[in-house]
Amino acid sequence: MKRLLAAVVALFTLAFSLPVIASEQDILLTVRAGEDVHEFTIRDLRDLGEREVVTSTIWSDGEQRFVGVSLDRLLSHVDVAEGTLEAAAVNDYAVEIPMSDVRAGGPIVAYMRNGERMSLRDKGPLWIIYPYDSGAEFRTEEVYSRSIWQLNRITVK
Repeated sequence: MKRLLAAVVALFTLAFSLPVIASEQDILLTVRAGEDVHEFTIRDLRDLGEREVVTSTIWSDGEQRFVGVSLDRLLSHVDVAEGTLEAAAVNDYAVEIPMSDVRAGGPIVAYMRNGERMSLRDKGPLWIIYPYDSGAEFRTEEVYSRSIWQLNRITVK
């Protein structure tokens, strides 16, 4: 009986220590703009067009390669051009992002890092990434504070 219990505990521990990657069918992101609600799977986000940002971050060592959809393209797709964005994470942590950040060459909603999908444990499945290395305006405390990981919803206010 002790061996069986030990085996069950070991399997349970292993299951919860493995990184969990969302499936292709899982809704990863919900965007709310007034009465409109848009839900996106990883495939939906990819279909909007991919953009790569290669940059260092304050949360990782060395240069990282992120792939995702440009925030400006995502918001254009849902027909949002004004307001303030409230970006929220799985744990309900939220940040405000001004529409002035939503521009060509600005942040992406990243779903891949260094060629791999990001698990919840690895700041995924979605992470708002700015091109920090492309200019000093992206390396400020304010911009870093908007780089929310484990993103799962955006509400336009």
